[in-house]
Amino acid sequence: MTDRLYYRDPYLRTFDATVEKVEPRGDRWSVALDRTAFYPTTGGQPFDTGTLGGVRVVDVVDEEDGTISHLVDATSDQNLAAGAAVHGEIDWARRFDHMQQHTGQHVLSAAILSVCGARTVSFHLGAAVSTIDLERELSPAEIAAAETEANRVVWEDRPVTIRFVSSEEAAALPLRKEPARGGTLRLIEVEGFDLSACGGTHVARSGAIGIIAVASWERFKGGQRLEFLCGGRALGRWRSFRDTIASSVRLLSVLPEQITATVERMQGDAREQKRAAAAVQTELSKFRARELAEAAESIDGTAAVLRAVDADASGLKALATAVAAASHAVVVLVSTTRPALVVAARSSDAAVSAQQIIATLTGKFGGRGGGKPELAQAGGLDASAEEILSAARVFIVSS
Repeated sequence: MTDRLYYRDPYLRTFDATVEKVEPRGDRWSVALDRTAFYPTTGGQPFDTGTLGGVRVVDVVDEEDGTISHLVDATSDQNLAAGAAVHGEIDWARRFDHMQQHTGQHVLSAAILSVCGARTVSFHLGAAVSTIDLERELSPAEIAAAETEANRVVWEDRPVTIRFVSSEEAAALPLRKEPARGGTLRLIEVEGFDLSACGGTHVARSGAIGIIAVASWERFKGGQRLEFLCGGRALGRWRSFRDTIASSVRLLSVLPEQITATVERMQGDAREQKRAAAAVQTELSKFRARELAEAAESIDGTAAVLRAVDADASGLKALATAVAAASHAVVVLVSTTRPALVVAARSSDAAVSAQQIIATLTGKFGGRGGGKPELAQAGGLDASAEEILSAARVFIVSS
């Protein structure tokens, strides 16, 4: 069983140990030590990274027998041979980030329980954000109140201490939640505010969390999932928001507090312009449709209009529908772009199926599409307009 140095001193950055076992694991090697400061993935907290004898540690695994395995890129260095002494160094920036987030979770969960009476069901510390799942949904006002309470405790810079007790002793203590196992328990206490059984790494004082910010929330499994950031992560998110707001202010030429109203107005203007453009396009399609209908050709006795048109999907569809309505013809219109868009339509008395035309073209040139016998369309065809129209012509002849 590996002696877990981080249990007693999470601020330990370097240590010396003896290699007990080295063995291959996939394309890497697993190194077991008699003692380690490396934290393995467990309890919702990710593993530490760093070096052992100068070799990079890329994963740390908590084995069922109580051994901690350090997965490294190579073992060509004799420093990692069984029985050898080795020097380890953890990535402190990564570790301290995890300590801020994990201690912040303790404080936030305790604040939510105290202010809102809602218990935390589970916790996950991710690479960019962390989440807690609650047993019920909270209102925005409740979340804000709990967030305020959590930060009060942070800024009071309370001691965060570690102690070990038996399960019998723990039963008499006011733990925030019942421990998941028995035996000797490691307790983390935020003085006068939270007491929890936990094997993770935590800061020594609540002030080192910096700040706790709830970033978002959503319904989840009958309760609610909160996304939060602490310390350095919260600062990084603030910088991102600051830069985004500054860019928006510059682009829109408005004050920060006017951004929302300005965007809403622009969205309304865009919707109105889209409706106006659609109406104009419909009118233009009618004129263009007459022109194309008059130029219909006969393909083995079937009237057809096959053309390449500089238009998007909605423009092709509107024009094809108008042409089919203005003539007794089969219509195939292809965009001038590549990959190509194609729309097929037919008048009510035409026998050729637009759906079958599209199926034939996508079968030959790729892309995806579908529709009905009267109107069908597809996109992503990897061919020129000329090749697509030629294939459509062949299909009409064979129909």
